[in-house]
Amino acid sequence: MSHNLLKGKKGIIFGALDNKSIAWKTAQRCVAEGAEIVLTNAPVALRMGTIRQLAEECNNAPVIPADVTSNEDIEKLFDQTLEHFGGGIDFILHSVGMSLNVRKGIHYTENNYDFMHKAFDISAISLHRVLATAMKKDAINEWGSVVALTYIAAQRVFPDYNDMADAKALLESIARNFGYQYGVKKKVRVNTISQSPTQTTAGSGVKGFGDFISYAEKMSPLGNATADQCADYTVTLFSDLTKMVTMQNLFHDGGFSFTGVSEAVITGMGER
Repeated sequence: MSHNLLKGKKGIIFGALDNKSIAWKTAQRCVAEGAEIVLTNAPVALRMGTIRQLAEECNNAPVIPADVTSNEDIEKLFDQTLEHFGGGIDFILHSVGMSLNVRKGIHYTENNYDFMHKAFDISAISLHRVLATAMKKDAINEWGSVVALTYIAAQRVFPDYNDMADAKALLESIARNFGYQYGVKKKVRVNTISQSPTQTTAGSGVKGFGDFISYAEKMSPLGNATADQCADYTVTLFSDLTKMVTMQNLFHDGGFSFTGVSEAVITGMGER
């Protein structure tokens, strides 16, 4: 059911790969709520995924390739987006992350530092690059909203999350710092959503991810939040209903983040 929360708003969705991704669900939800969008992802991801199908579903939204580690690509993305809309945008979703150390199963204590630098650049520094370019080009309208997706491994140790945990911690710091700078300059708010473990194509690359989803489900009073529910929450942060929320790391995890232990987990331990 639509509430027209984003009627008349325009935005960019980074990172939609396939119909399992949170960015994909968010793009659909934004359009359902009345928004116009531009879709973007790395050229290699556009070849691997099915984003053209999503673009058709979203009123033939433009798909603009952009490598988030390239200043030139990000500048072109904003130039083409502003030209397409004939003016500024109102929201951005940053749903981007990648770690070669995770993909190759390299233990955290043995991380390849070139891979680590790449993970930081793609997963975190890219947010700084996007926001710095947007500010330089005055691309986001007053009271606009930027949301980046993160995970609780930024605050707690999940061994197999590897250097992505460090990247998410950096991402959250960038969001806070830019939230201040962009808020002072143009009332643009910047927040992160710390989502439940979600069975996306990217998430499935983490060792033991399926088992951890099951554990988190047992730990969370409300259960794990789905990708669709995350999309709903993201829409509220893009809407005018949350105009005074900024620089926050917002847990969307069914209560996992504040549960010490649950009866379900204790019972499971006793059965072993």
